[in-house]
Amino acid sequence: MTRKKKIPFTFPEIIRKLKYAGLSNVDALNTVRSKEPEVEQISERIRKVFHLYKTASAKPDHMIFFIMYDIEHDKIRTQIAKYLLKKGCIRVQKSVFLAQKERKLFDEMHTTLKEIQEMYDNEDSIFFVPISTDELRSMKILGQNVTVDMILENKSTLFF
Repeated sequence: MTRKKKIPFTFPEIIRKLKYAGLSNVDALNTVRSKEPEVEQISERIRKVFHLYKTASAKPDHMIFFIMYDIEHDKIRTQIAKYLLKKGCIRVQKSVFLAQKERKLFDEMHTTLKEIQEMYDNEDSIFFVPISTDELRSMKILGQNVTVDMILENKSTLFF
């Protein structure tokens, strides 16, 4: 007897199943708290952002972009965070991700999240913001326990 290989559900299929399970209204989406993926330490997030910056010019067919969201429903927000992490996005803050991907994947992610948002009643917003390497270079980081040495591998560069 051969066992059928289990094909994983796509992200829209997961959300559709949540909706059909009776989770289409606001109250049901927030009744059970979903475990949102942990946010890494600030030093690790900064290291990933600067690694992305350093490799940006080596990938001319890729684009850099932020994805930012304001999503009310815990389950939907958690699923979107997991989806973005699975797609290789860097979590900069709880609701802000940074990615360097091919334009095709940027469009695919946009289409998928648009489809998800249209599945349920909401007033949520999701922003896809392309940026250039110059804009990334101009980024400033403020926070406790953030030092220039932690951010830079090249100690001769100074950020203000």
